[in-house]
Amino acid sequence: MKSVAIVIPMHNEAEAAAPLIEGIAAACAELPDFEIIAVDDGSTDDTAERLRALMATVPMLRLIRHRKAGGQSAAVHSGVLAAEAPICCTLDGDGQNPPSELPKLFRPLLEDATGNVGLVAGQRVKRQDTLSKRLASRFANGLRKRILKDGTRDTGCGLKGFRREAFLAFPYFDHMHRYLPALAKRDGWEVVLVDVAHRERETGRSKYNNFQRALVGISDLAGVAWLIRRRKKARPSEERRPGKAGTRAGGGT
Repeated sequence: MKSVAIVIPMHNEAEAAAPLIEGIAAACAELPDFEIIAVDDGSTDDTAERLRALMATVPMLRLIRHRKAGGQSAAVHSGVLAAEAPICCTLDGDGQNPPSELPKLFRPLLEDATGNVGLVAGQRVKRQDTLSKRLASRFANGLRKRILKDGTRDTGCGLKGFRREAFLAFPYFDHMHRYLPALAKRDGWEVVLVDVAHRERETGRSKYNNFQRALVGISDLAGVAWLIRRRKKARPSEERRPGKAGTRAGGGT
């Protein structure tokens, strides 16, 4: 079985494909066995062709394709569903998340002897974005943090690591990738926050503008707040047969 799966949502990122995949392979070289799952989310350029060519030299690379673009959350969800590894890490397909930061995500999960850590969330430092984008993000993160009390200053960072079972138990909805810390805490998992680097976009262009983010962010925030309020946490214990002492606490449900 693979130990870690790296899931990359990609939409029209042909120029970023080769350096990104090669960087991921180098960053994960310490792992005994891993997989890279690139999800081509309805690209209209030659992203898929570039990825197929890379499969000849990067044998751990797999390609999943959406015929139509479904968005980043849909791409991540497809990649995690296809993963064989129990631990998954994500990063954006535009190259702004340095692959060298991936060990910060999978090491805390692999080294967690308790099994209580469900999510490792990256928080960008020295963001290489436009001033308007940074200001809009700062406002949105501040509002989200006050309402959801998820404890992170940068939930929109693409660098995240999590247990596959935890992620697949989260309620799925569009843009859910921006609310993983809140969803993990909702289900009783511990969340580890790590600072990560951020790079300037060298190829392609952003898929969203500030106005689009604001429109979807309002309804998403209200919906996630509702999900948290409606969640009733319970930790089941297993009844053991006579002769087998003790009970075992259930996972983060």
